[in-house]
Amino acid sequence: MQCDWLHSGPQLWLRCVHRQVRLRTGKQEEHRGWLLTVDPVSHSVVLLSFREDGASVRVVMGHAVKHVEVLQEPDQDMAERLRSFFLPPNTVSLDPEELLRRRLAVCRWLQKNRLPVEEDGDELRVAGVLTIKAPYRPEDCCSSNQIILDRIQRLVRLQPDPHLETIQD
Repeated sequence: MQCDWLHSGPQLWLRCVHRQVRLRTGKQEEHRGWLLTVDPVSHSVVLLSFREDGASVRVVMGHAVKHVEVLQEPDQDMAERLRSFFLPPNTVSLDPEELLRRRLAVCRWLQKNRLPVEEDGDELRVAGVLTIKAPYRPEDCCSSNQIILDRIQRLVRLQPDPHLETIQD
């Protein structure tokens, strides 16, 4: 059981993250759910509750939390479910041949636009500052340089459909 939530720190929060908790607020109001994260500034808590028809997310403002109690540790399946809850759904898995076709098409397109591209296993490295992972869509681009990231994503979006290209050739 944890008290004085507003004045607690990251060590306490980390012990509660990805655990099923019961929060008590104000006048004996109670909230239950899996604690996803804690805002370090406001101490607000994000709770996730699973139901048969989906899931609900509730944000409980940090100043309102009076008491936190850990109810349950997650099993392996629940821990993975919590970690991946806000990630975009996986795309339809593509066969290796289709992934290879996509990688080569994106590589050719970027080279056609005079960008240096290297293949690094299943990833493409552009000018040493950007990585494109399978399945090689604009949202699969990753770079710490926001300007380069934006420009390469825009260029990948403008890439002609490789299927239409082979039909026209």
